[in-house]
Amino acid sequence: MFDKSQLMRGTLEGCILKIISLEVTYGYEIMIKLKSYGFDEIQEGTIYPLLVRLEKKELIYAEFRPSPLGPSRKYYSITKDGLEMLNSFEAYWNNISAAVGKILSLEGKVDG
Repeated sequence: MFDKSQLMRGTLEGCILKIISLEVTYGYEIMIKLKSYGFDEIQEGTIYPLLVRLEKKELIYAEFRPSPLGPSRKYYSITKDGLEMLNSFEAYWNNISAAVGKILSLEGKVDG
């Protein structure tokens, strides 16, 4: 069976950077947006370690802000390095997805 974990992790990091680049947001809201775009299997336990890793790499910045519904929330914004990483991810994704699309659209047996 195909191991999705490595592919999913890198893809999610790029998608999370994109979401954060559009607006300052918090973890649960990121998860809801990912699900709304088709990442149906995403769990909070998947998102938060990725956010921690992106923060340690200084690709995003986090700050606690008051929440209207209880304790403060950790809100994330993208850094300059994060924007550069996002631009690299987008360029690479566009190239690799076009190449994969061409290969997967081949008819018949693929010779090696």
